Amino acid sequence: MAGVAVTTTTKSPRGVGARGAASAAPEARTAIEETAEVPPRKLISVVIPAYNESDCVDELARRLQAVMAGEPEYDFEVIVVENGSEDDTWEKLNRIHDEDHRFKILQLARNFRMDGGLTAGLADATGDAAILMTADLQDPPELIPAFLRKWEEGFENIYMVVSERQGTGPIRTFNSKAFYWLAGKLTDGAIPRNASDFRLVDRGVYQTVNQMQERNRFVRGLFAWAGYRSVGIPHERPPRFGGESKAHSLKVINLAFKGIFAHSYVPLRLITMTGLVVSLVSAVMLVVFSVRFIVSGVPFAGFGTLVGFILLLFGILFLMIGVVSEYVGLIYEEVKQRPNFVVRRRVGF
Repeated sequence: MAGVAVTTTTKSPRGVGARGAASAAPEARTAIEETAEVPPRKLISVVIPAYNESDCVDELARRLQAVMAGEPEYDFEVIVVENGSEDDTWEKLNRIHDEDHRFKILQLARNFRMDGGLTAGLADATGDAAILMTADLQDPPELIPAFLRKWEEGFENIYMVVSERQGTGPIRTFNSKAFYWLAGKLTDGAIPRNASDFRLVDRGVYQTVNQMQERNRFVRGLFAWAGYRSVGIPHERPPRFGGESKAHSLKVINLAFKGIFAHSYVPLRLITMTGLVVSLVSAVMLVVFSVRFIVSGVPFAGFGTLVGFILLLFGILFLMIGVVSEYVGLIYEEVKQRPNFVVRRRVGF
């Protein structure tokens, strides 16, 4: 609010000399107070999907409250997306909201996986920036101040780079390494290596992603595609605070393939290249065998070799059909235009 200048004028009483008037001047002096316009504090929206995280949400709230108390120059809203949990996560979140109204709750009609939960939370975010994180505390809230400092420097997309994973089995570690290697090769490095969903994004960034109406959501890929001024902060990922991991191998592999297919045409181009190479080899072999037949006058030997080669070609053919079917499946999901999430209840909005 703009300051108001207040001017008060008083006359010196008669009979008061110059010295008296001078002594009275400080009290009778014109009072001009200019109050500089104080800009409103920026709002930070924290978006957290939670699926069967009853063992974690209380500790999550406590640690978030400690971080928010350490950043008094910002206002915060915490949007927890209850993602179709089957335990008492919903009841605990309501108790947290009753104690701290900065915590808001979106309850989805069923589980829409993590990317659906993030999409739902971002749709209701109103902050100058949004922080995306998981509820299992593998994304440590204590890293948020470092995100804010980078945002203040002018970066618009600040994400955690997982330098090491604690409490992760060898299969899960191998899956992660294989995914990032494939994603880097097939998307020309569009998806940063070991970049997690834990990030701070400026309002312009998450509003850009909100405008993307894709049904096959791979959120970290969408942020990478959007661009903006980005930077990663290396940090060791701690083990889960409690509960069981939902990142089973089949689900992770399915998400990885969807993410790659949704952000890369390279597999389709590989089909074309493979077809050209196989056709070229077949043409050369046909010429060689024809010349051999003309020169030697006998048909070429090797029935087993011929059968094996035919089976190999059929294997390659079905592999190509499988890749094409994945893209057809993605198209099928897109043309149905079903929503990415369904909200059942809202608390605190």
